[in-house]
Amino acid sequence: MVKKRFDDASCSVARALDEVGDWWSLLVVLQAMYGTRRFVDFQQQLGIARNILCDRLGRLVEHAVLEKVDVGEHGSRFEYRLTQKGRDLFPVVIALRQWGDKWNPAPDAPHLDLRDRRTGRPVRLVQVEDADGNPLSVRDVFLPDQTGQQRA
Repeated sequence: MVKKRFDDASCSVARALDEVGDWWSLLVVLQAMYGTRRFVDFQQQLGIARNILCDRLGRLVEHAVLEKVDVGEHGSRFEYRLTQKGRDLFPVVIALRQWGDKWNPAPDAPHLDLRDRRTGRPVRLVQVEDADGNPLSVRDVFLPDQTGQQRA
């Protein structure tokens, strides 16, 4: 089966999935958020095959989610670091983790206890809010047509 490409799709969700939509890519981004930088560390943390990791790191660099930095220690050594584009995936990854904890929790394992580094308090659930900070559900939003009106 040939994978469909969405890089020219009008839907921004489809275009985003084209860049980071496979599960290895998001797990690599998550590990980078945890501070993983080197190829061998990504491989060890994720248990990912070398060829797949090479491909995912290359694609994430190509899409400017990660940057490959020559740290020049003991010959040619590289680190992979999140770009601003990659760091902007933080709320997406946290929302996905929170959704997974609710709907597909790990058996016999506690939920991730993510806390604010400054206060030590738990992180609130990620939610969509209106301009005044009130929570919105999928039933509270609409996509306007070309005139700005609600679609039928």
